[in-house]
Amino acid sequence: MQVHQRFPLPPSEYGKLTKDTTGIRVRCEPEGMKTSTTDKIEGAAHEAKGKVKEVAGKVIGNPNLQAQGTTEKLAGKVQRKVGDVKKVFGK
Repeated sequence: MQVHQRFPLPPSEYGKLTKDTTGIRVRCEPEGMKTSTTDKIEGAAHEAKGKVKEVAGKVIGNPNLQAQGTTEKLAGKVQRKVGDVKKVFGK
C-alpha cells in the first residue's frame, strides 16, 4: 500500500487528498478504508518523517529541525493511537 505520492493523482483513484507541510500529498479517507486504518497509516508516516527530521537535525547540528522532528514524531504516535482507539469502538 502506497501512502505518499509526489505526483498529482486523480481524486477518483485515491479519494480526498491533502498536502502536509512538506508538499507531499497524503491520502485521506480513501474509499473502502476505515478512518481508524487511515489514522494508523498516516500516524506511522508522520512518525517516520519525524524520525528522519530528528536525526537530520542531530547530524547537521540544527536544534530547530531536531525539535520539529521530535514534535512530528510525537504527533504521529498520537494519531496512530487515535486509530487504535477508533478501531476498538468500531469507527
